Amino acid sequence: MHARTLNRRHFINTLGAAAALGALSPLSALAQALEQVKIFYGFPAGSAGDSVARRVGEKMAGSAFAKNSAVVENKPGAGGRIAIESLKSAAADGSVLALTPFSVMSIYPHVYSKLNYDAFKDFVPVSIAAIMHHGLAVGPIVPASVKTVKDFLAWAKANPKDASYGSPAAGSTPHFLGALLGINNNVDLKHIPYRGSVPGVTDVVGGQIAAMVTPCGDFIANHKAGKLRVLATSGSKRSPFFPDVPTFAESGFPELVAEEWFGFYAPAKTPASVLAAANAAINIAVKDKVVIDSLAVVGLIAQGSTAEEMAKSQQAEYDRWGPLIKKIGFTAES
Repeated sequence: MHARTLNRRHFINTLGAAAALGALSPLSALAQALEQVKIFYGFPAGSAGDSVARRVGEKMAGSAFAKNSAVVENKPGAGGRIAIESLKSAAADGSVLALTPFSVMSIYPHVYSKLNYDAFKDFVPVSIAAIMHHGLAVGPIVPASVKTVKDFLAWAKANPKDASYGSPAAGSTPHFLGALLGINNNVDLKHIPYRGSVPGVTDVVGGQIAAMVTPCGDFIANHKAGKLRVLATSGSKRSPFFPDVPTFAESGFPELVAEEWFGFYAPAKTPASVLAAANAAINIAVKDKVVIDSLAVVGLIAQGSTAEEMAKSQQAEYDRWGPLIKKIGFTAES
């Protein structure tokens, strides 16, 4: 049997033990709550995921996991990898967690030939905390008669000079959704990578580029103001923020269903009792109305999980994106 398969089996068994312990006694799994917990987050303060780290971190205070609110330490750079590399060398006692979108763990291993971490061996999942859907939006370059994704593809074919889309980063999930849309439909869509969503959305609204694929939350204000049009969203169901906008699947593109999550990780070898207490604290936090409402403002859906569910999802996303990224032909070096 392949070593990686064995490692993953051990990894899921460990999580199963942690989940079982949590189920038996989620709030008394730790003999004593930690004084202070630190959360590493690999993107700037003020971004959507940063809201998850802060709102959930605040609610950890007074739980069986932590006596005080968690302190969020932003470690932006390298597409979120710096925070994860820092977690790898942190103490495995629950005092340091990291929050990350799944792409850092499930997609980057296919994109970067050399990573300073092993996503499956160096960390253990604790809990998912929020879900985001991506959307495709067009701006004033694209005529008002373009109302669907199929209309957009027909327009792009007829206007190859303007047929472009932005994404918040090369190698991001939105980048790959746009690339697959073009490849699968024989339309040459030029990818324009930005550093984050805001500058790309600004360029769509300003008529510098035709379209953008990015998290739905980043379109809310301009969509409401009529400055851009969201044509489709990537969830398995319609986005609660865009109930009138069809999903990619409804629009005839089921291969573009993608629900990206933000999840908490701990260093490998963190005791099962600590993982269970952390999981319980996170799951209580994401059911709090203040957390639900504040995440909705930035286009996120608060949602928890068991550690085992998160591990299975990480593995499923890793397996799914491998062949797709090969099809797109993208590596970080390309």
